[in-house]
Amino acid sequence: MPAASAPGKIILLGEHAVVFGKPAIALGIDMRLTCAVEKGTENLVNGQPLSERYHSYIHAAIRDHWSGGPLNITIDSKIPSGSGLGSSAALTVAFLGAVAEMRGGIAEEEVARAAFDVESTVQGRASPIDTSVSCHGQGVFIDSARREGLLWHIRRDSRQWYVHHCPVPDLTFVIGFTGMRAPTGPLVAKVKRYFDRTRFARDVVDEIGAVTMEGVKRLRDRDVVALGGLMSRDHNLLAILGVSSPELQRLVDAAMPFSYGAKLTGAGGGGSMIALTDRPEKVAGAIARRGGVPYVVRAGVDGVRAEPMSE
Repeated sequence: MPAASAPGKIILLGEHAVVFGKPAIALGIDMRLTCAVEKGTENLVNGQPLSERYHSYIHAAIRDHWSGGPLNITIDSKIPSGSGLGSSAALTVAFLGAVAEMRGGIAEEEVARAAFDVESTVQGRASPIDTSVSCHGQGVFIDSARREGLLWHIRRDSRQWYVHHCPVPDLTFVIGFTGMRAPTGPLVAKVKRYFDRTRFARDVVDEIGAVTMEGVKRLRDRDVVALGGLMSRDHNLLAILGVSSPELQRLVDAAMPFSYGAKLTGAGGGGSMIALTDRPEKVAGAIARRGGVPYVVRAGVDGVRAEPMSE
């Protein structure tokens, strides 16, 4: 059985604004999802018939990017679903990576483009940040302009993104999962309605973009104090856009005394927050006491890769 794995991710800065062409930074993390495929007599996912309702990303990927007949698909994920940690992107990328292995080998950019197409189809409006970092791993910086380290350039309708490699220094993050699973699509649509209706929301999106550009410099300089401050500022801007929640805020507040900065990560509405810290045990304990599930993670890991053939 050809198999591939892909990492989850954290958005360091810029989520939601990236949908409107603003810059964002994402880092691959050492939580992975593995997908194995083999030819079958019908499309099955972990022994169950493929369902558009329950397996929307796999369904779209097979419909639009596979013509080789029915597949028996086995998925093993270490990424909590609906956690804001890129589970849907990792699923899409790992599946497309596995079928690429079946065809003869994984081409990173080809998988990234197909995976973004699938996420856009399922979510309605998306950016390529999750699928790009899941494919490339390490870190990616997405912007509307070409810069040093270009990986690929993606267009969709009137929007375009230049996806760049972003070097990742040795940083420790603690993730706090609220336990609330919040689908990305409705939250992206909520922000778009706000953006379309008010100049204020558009100004907030512009400010998130400026914060992210400053973050690129601070990440390069390994200035954790300034980077943490930018993370906290970004969180407050995202809260103004309406994508935080009381559960997320409790975990952010719990982490702050032991962190350089903390913020929600991903779509929001539930899901997870992240804290940049050199005291991960303290942060993890504070998050657990406030009802969250903490994960200490390593960033800057491999992207999509072939895994040993299953027996």
